[in-house]
Amino acid sequence: MASTITAVSVGLGLSCSSTRKLTQTRNPSSSRLSFCSIKMAVSVEEEKKKKSFTLEKSEEAFSAAKELMPGGVNSPVRAFKSVGGQPILFDSVKGSHMRDIDGNEYIDYVGSWGPAIIGHADDKVLAALAETMKKGTSFGAPCLLENVLAEMVIKAVPSIEMVRFVNSGTEACMGVLRLARAYTGREKIIKFEGCYHGHADPFLVKAGSGVATLGLPDSPGVPKAATYETLTAPYNDIAAVENLFENNKGDICGIILEPVVGNAGFIPPQPEFISALRRITEENNALLIFDEVMTGFRLSYGGAQEYFGITPDLTTLGKIIGGGLPVGAYGGRREIMEMVAPAGPMYQAGTLSGNPLAMTAGIHTLKRLQEPGSYEYLEKITSELVQGIIDAGKKTGHAICGGNISGMFGFFFTEGPVHNFADAKKSDAAKFARFYQGMLREGVYLAPSQFEAGFTSLAHTAEDIQKTIAAAEKVLRQI
Repeated sequence: MASTITAVSVGLGLSCSSTRKLTQTRNPSSSRLSFCSIKMAVSVEEEKKKKSFTLEKSEEAFSAAKELMPGGVNSPVRAFKSVGGQPILFDSVKGSHMRDIDGNEYIDYVGSWGPAIIGHADDKVLAALAETMKKGTSFGAPCLLENVLAEMVIKAVPSIEMVRFVNSGTEACMGVLRLARAYTGREKIIKFEGCYHGHADPFLVKAGSGVATLGLPDSPGVPKAATYETLTAPYNDIAAVENLFENNKGDICGIILEPVVGNAGFIPPQPEFISALRRITEENNALLIFDEVMTGFRLSYGGAQEYFGITPDLTTLGKIIGGGLPVGAYGGRREIMEMVAPAGPMYQAGTLSGNPLAMTAGIHTLKRLQEPGSYEYLEKITSELVQGIIDAGKKTGHAICGGNISGMFGFFFTEGPVHNFADAKKSDAAKFARFYQGMLREGVYLAPSQFEAGFTSLAHTAEDIQKTIAAAEKVLRQI
């Protein structure tokens, strides 16, 4: 009996095809010899890859891309501006691994920025998508799959009694802010420095050093009027929030936050911070909004709100609930959600909202996450990974700190602790850039920014984790 592993790289319009084939014969009398031969072959192959690491095809393709798209990318962080070097163009993904158009393979800790929690290109998800595609890719009308995923989300997330599906996290946050303002009749919103809620005008705000500083546009093209009602405070600073409410009595519709910051690096809340926000919003008849686009179904099946035991009034979701396809959602208490059109007067719509492919991928991803032991496994491998990197950093003489919750993690090149974005900015970004480039050469793909969280998946193996830790120690000794 033989098992065959084949890897193929095909670059669109590029001469970059390569095929590897390894056949293992399972003969009881020669299984030990076969295993040793395979192990040796893999080791030789790995050494060849390390020696021949090149990004020539990525360089060629990215050079062409810069003439076609702004900066050569469709989302800025992909351009490697903060880590330097050559952005990588990928050809395929499977499980916990990625392959670029030059044929290099990487252990992936980006996970498409969070959605790939059960691993890339899961066989059951792909099979379900293939069946759904036979019926069509978009209806522009209601379909039964929307009901199925909505029921799963409502059952899982404590705050959600009704849900509206959209097409991205940005769209979800736009909708939830409009809804909060419509429901309360107030316009001011509090957000936290370092928390990202998409690129809608009201959220592109630079937090000033003063606690009660009004927001200023953080991007050209955003009018001051769009951010005038956005108030900012440092994350984990309860006193700053209380002062904002004191100075804006009766004007604040709510607080929106990432319950665990992922867009300034991995920054968890301090004890009592989220419960204090719940108390403050209730005392001021304002809404508490959790942006769980990143943490939803990742920290636990019920998201950060289940993990911390604090129920907000409204929640945004994305990433995982689409299983890797474009998706977003916002939901909350029925009385609030019934203000959304056509049930109520708050208008929001979307051509591809609730499309059958995203619903299918989301349904089958959540089904996999319901299997016993899923989140325990994520916690186990991720804590081992982070602790291994931190230990390697300290062993090699670097200032480093970090942590994880379930399959979400991060680390900073600073002694720490890191409680907010100001603390995060003390990290040695230049050192991270050197570390990042070294890890690429060792076959490990991390988020190309010091200020982005990392993600593991159910497809990551103990071998992946140990290889990554060993690579980290090797690179840390070199930098």
